[in-house]
Amino acid sequence: MPDVVQPEGWAFPRGYANGMVAAAGKIVAIAGQTGVDRDGQLVSKDFLKQFEQALDNVVTVVRAAGGSAEDIISMTVYLIDRLQYLASTQELGVAWRLRAGHHFPAMTVVEVKGFVDAQALVEIQALAVLPPAAAAATTPPAAAGSATTPPAPVSR
Repeated sequence: MPDVVQPEGWAFPRGYANGMVAAAGKIVAIAGQTGVDRDGQLVSKDFLKQFEQALDNVVTVVRAAGGSAEDIISMTVYLIDRLQYLASTQELGVAWRLRAGHHFPAMTVVEVKGFVDAQALVEIQALAVLPPAAAAATTPPAAAGSATTPPAPVSR
């Protein structure tokens, strides 16, 4: 589990960490996740439901890599309506704690004009660092085109 960085004399942030330090392990980059289910269907037009699903998707990717929500060290939340986000902080806090407990990574929230999916209201991107034991246990076999296996030749 990463350690929180809290500069001396700074006020403690609420709902995020100013920084995180993780021991060597496997880095997992989680692409921006929106409020779509496993079939790629938007779960709702409601901001909170989309946030919950996007966060579920982030945690699912981390778990698929062999980690847990506590391994997330950084997160960027992109959203369409900052005021809607601010008005939903209580509900967002409940949704967060159900998925990640009291683990709060370094986090940034950014208001954007729109997403590729025009109905999306939120997108969450994250980084996780798996502990060395989990990283070793989840290392997949070399894929085609990896450093150990050259890519197949292309005929033209």
